[in-house]
Order: sequence, then C-alpha cells, then structure tokens
Amino acid sequence: MTTTADRAEFVAGSRAPDKQAQEGKRVATTAHIALILWSLLVILPLLWTLLSSFKTTQEILGNPLSLPGKLQFSNYSSAWTTAGIGRYFANTVVVVGSALVLVMILGAMCAYVLARFSFRGNRLIYYSMLAGLTFPVFLAIVPLFFVLKNLALLNTLPGLIITYVAFALPFTVFFLHSFFKALPGEVYEAAQIDGAGEWRSFFSVMLPMARPGMASVAIFNFLGLWNQFLLPVALNTDSNNYVLSQGMASFASQAGYAVDFGALFAAVVITVAPVLVVYIIFQRQLQVSVAAGSVK
Repeated sequence: MTTTADRAEFVAGSRAPDKQAQEGKRVATTAHIALILWSLLVILPLLWTLLSSFKTTQEILGNPLSLPGKLQFSNYSSAWTTAGIGRYFANTVVVVGSALVLVMILGAMCAYVLARFSFRGNRLIYYSMLAGLTFPVFLAIVPLFFVLKNLALLNTLPGLIITYVAFALPFTVFFLHSFFKALPGEVYEAAQIDGAGEWRSFFSVMLPMARPGMASVAIFNFLGLWNQFLLPVALNTDSNNYVLSQGMASFASQAGYAVDFGALFAAVVITVAPVLVVYIIFQRQLQVSVAAGSVK
C-alpha cells in the first residue's frame, strides 16, 4: 500500500531530473552567449582589418567603418614591393622554418633520451630544461647580444635561428617528454630483437608513435616563433635581415603622418594570414593531439 510519504518522494524524484535539465540548459545558454561575444571580439577586428586593406587612405581616415568604394588590390602589391614586406616575409620563412626543423629534431631526441633511458644526471638535465621555461626572455638579451657578437652572428639570420632554437627547446622537451614516457616499452624491445639499433628504433619506431605530440608542439612553436618580436629587435638590427614583426614596426613608423594606411593594413593581413591558415588546417590535429596527451 502506497503511503503519502512514498508518493511525495516519488514526485520529488521525478522533478529532480527536470530541474537538472533546466539548469543544464541555462548553463549551456550562458556558455553559448559568452562564446558568441568572445567570437565577435576576435572576428570583428580581423574583418575590419581585411576590409581596410582594400580601401584608400582617404577612405580609412574619412569613415573607418565604411565599406571600400573600390577594391584596392594595389595595396597588397605596394606593401609587398614598396614597403619591403616580401623580403621580410622571405626572411621570416627562412628563420622560422629552419628553427622549427632544428628544434623539433633536437627536442624530440633530447626528450626521448630523458624519458626512456636512466643514467646519472637524467633528472638534473630535465629540471634544468624546465628551469629554462621560467627564465624571462628580456633578462637574456644582453648576454645573448655579446655571445652572438663574439661568434660573429649578430645581425645575421643564422644567429637569429640559433637563438630561436635555444628558447623553444625547453618547451619542446617538456611537452614531448610525457609522450615518449607513455609509449609502450614492448614495441621498443621488439625493434631491438629484430636487430634495429638505437637510431633506427628512434626514427622508425618510437618517433612515429609520438606523432600526436610532435604535431602539437610543432604548431605551438610555429605560432610563437612567427610572432616573435623582442629577440629580433634586439639581436637583428640590419634592415636587410628584418623579419615580419620588425618590418611591420618599421613600415608603420618610417613615414610619420604620411603612412599609406591601405598598404599598412594589407601588410597586416599578409603577416596574419599564414598563422590563420596553419591553425585552420591543423586545428583538428591539434585538438586530437592535446586530447591524446591528456588521456596518456
């Protein structure tokens, strides 16, 4: 026989899921509104910059929010040739590309050895690498200046490449260490039984298995190196070797009040476009890689 207390308990239990569902909907709605506002804060400035790159200086100064009367594709050619953005772009590709290849190879090898082999000083080297992550860049500017000067690498692209590698290496080792640590030892042992040496085991077996971590850290390193400003400004003062960040600053300041704003916005689009393209292409790979690392 059902009592009044039992009926009240049943009604309360049936209402609980409804209350939880309503609360979940409110949380989801609030989250979506916050994400929409955040997206507008990011997308609208990018859209305004893109539209401004097709406008004349008079249109930009007259009404910054108006649509371009006629698409000024000449702004891009002017930025690429007259402002020297083409040369700065080529320098950036050489510096970032070379530094990225070197830091990925060296970082993977170092992380693999620290993660898979036990030897005296292993933890000391690893924690020394981690200490490099806490070292502010601006504190190393003066020592780096004199080191590169003594090596005759100051104001050169090779000197900038070596500096980029040095500052990106600690993060690369830290990120890849956990991936190599989590790889199954049975696969390595099987490769050894089949006659593979240490180099063959690393490049043919272990490194491909750490591809998710390699992809993630490569993307992070690319974004950080491409947007680097302090190091090239302090260590690369030769205008012929400027990278994009330096070239943009020089272009914006060299003409004073007579800046060609259309070409300037076009230069900004040229600078930002590779970063957006890389992220759009590899965003799914980045999400999968980070998820795989968290599961491990």
